[in-house]
Amino acid sequence: MNVLLSPQPPLFPHQHETPRRSPPRNMSPYNMGSKKRKAEEDSDEMSVSPSNSPRISQRQLSRPSKKVRQGIDMVGRPLPLPRLLETLDTTQLRTVLQTICERHPDIGHEVATGAPRPSVDAALEVLGEYQEKLRAAVPFGHSSSDYTYFRVKQPLAALVDAISDFTPQYLPPLENQANLSLQYLDGATKIIHDLPDWESLQYRHHKNNAYDEISRAWALVITEASKRGAGFLLHTGGWDQTLAKHNQQSGGRLEQAMQAMATEVGWIGTNPHSSPSAPTTGSGDPNSILNQLINGTYGSPVRVGPW
Repeated sequence: MNVLLSPQPPLFPHQHETPRRSPPRNMSPYNMGSKKRKAEEDSDEMSVSPSNSPRISQRQLSRPSKKVRQGIDMVGRPLPLPRLLETLDTTQLRTVLQTICERHPDIGHEVATGAPRPSVDAALEVLGEYQEKLRAAVPFGHSSSDYTYFRVKQPLAALVDAISDFTPQYLPPLENQANLSLQYLDGATKIIHDLPDWESLQYRHHKNNAYDEISRAWALVITEASKRGAGFLLHTGGWDQTLAKHNQQSGGRLEQAMQAMATEVGWIGTNPHSSPSAPTTGSGDPNSILNQLINGTYGSPVRVGPW
């Protein structure tokens, strides 16, 4: 056989030498050189900036996931009822509620029975708003009585109707506290005083009717208060003097109320035989029951003789 033998003698591994493993077949010298260069580049980058470390770069910062409403298509749709109510002002909300109550009387009854009773200040505030509308309707400059009346006729009637509607709310037996009733009547009477006085008699019925109604209301409150033993409160609270001033400012149109005050509260010191339009209180009479109660002499023995 033609066999070529290597001229070099064979090499046998030493007994104490660890046999060397041959590199994998798929790793070529070129791949090993590229990995070595990459490792050197990474080492250089780490020496410049620690933030570029492979460990840090592998960390991922946890970011809060954005919550997306599922199942809601982006199409036009009406506002939810709570959002719609937030956009309405007081006038719009009142109009909507009034319309619903008129269409559904059962809902209107439920609202009327479930709503809280208005306070005296709230009622007078509403009347004041009607009064401002009346003043705003008055034309500027000198105008005839007829032209002015037709300009203010609608707000004038609205104010008078509002007084007529609010007044029974503060009368007995619905209102049992005489002080609250008198506070409302005092404020409502002041508003009636400010109603325009027309030269023509045919335009005066608004104010005259308002005086008649408020006078009957005063009389009812005074009569019922005296029945419950509140006649003393009428005098000590100064309501008898307040009513006398109102009657004087109205030109004596609160005659019915003055008669009730003279009749029901006359025992305090008012002379029942005097003119009802000009009652005199007994605050200056030392023998009046009112002064005796204040001075603590009521029921004391009466002295007889010169002692």
